[in-house]
Amino acid sequence: MAVSNSLTTKANQKMGMTAYLTQDAVKNQINNVIGGKNGTRFITSIVSAVNANEQLQQCTNQSILSAALLGESLNLSPSPMLGYYYMVPFNDRNKGKVAQFQIGYKGLIQLAIRSGQYKKINVMSIKKGELEYFDPLNEEIKVKLMVDNWDAREKAETIGYYAMFELVNGFKKAIYWSKEQMEAHALQYSQGYRAKKGYTFWEKDFDAMAHKTLLRQILSKWGIMSTELQAAVEADEAVIEEDGSKTYVDNEEIIDVPETKPAPAEAPAKEETPAEDPAAALFGGN
Repeated sequence: MAVSNSLTTKANQKMGMTAYLTQDAVKNQINNVIGGKNGTRFITSIVSAVNANEQLQQCTNQSILSAALLGESLNLSPSPMLGYYYMVPFNDRNKGKVAQFQIGYKGLIQLAIRSGQYKKINVMSIKKGELEYFDPLNEEIKVKLMVDNWDAREKAETIGYYAMFELVNGFKKAIYWSKEQMEAHALQYSQGYRAKKGYTFWEKDFDAMAHKTLLRQILSKWGIMSTELQAAVEADEAVIEEDGSKTYVDNEEIIDVPETKPAPAEAPAKEETPAEDPAAALFGGN
């Protein structure tokens, strides 16, 4: 999945994403990994994702391509609207802005389902007044969901998070964390969340981050991990290097992804300038 050093020169890093991806050497690299017909679709989808994110446009082309190729190898769409995985911009002290691969909780569910090992899998927020009890010894939960008024439920205060799976062989596992437990996890692993400067996904969508964290916990500890699931979890929160190795980012260096907007026409390439160093982090470790 690595792109040769000759493709990551300073000139290429300043080049617009469309021009970069349509270079013969890069197209050959993509086609070798994906195939000609799918390569055209891949290029279109990556250009669309990059054009929709101003911060991502400032990242090195190679880091974007490597993250996207990993997502493609997992057969996951790069569309941020689907939330399967994200290419997250962050500041590297030595390289400037680079794109980090981050799996979304919906991507974890997709990969688990495709493995054929899971009969059931779910994760959800539990709202105030719904939880009667959770027995961690027997992993039994009793809730009274507000199914009669889903709009009111969406607006209600979240008090905890529940994840479960059942394998086709009958093995079951369930886990529940209170909101306070999840908050403690976020504070421990996300320096950006501790700083509370508004950068992080934890601040923008705490529930989605909690869903991902709980799924990673239950799947990696007790689930059957397919090759694709293992690859996604191992690469989560990493920058994919040119040689295919992974660099895991110091949390304080990470920048959050801005809200997606309709993709504009690609602007002319401009010279990279050093990014400010935000004391921010996105995802908690597990």
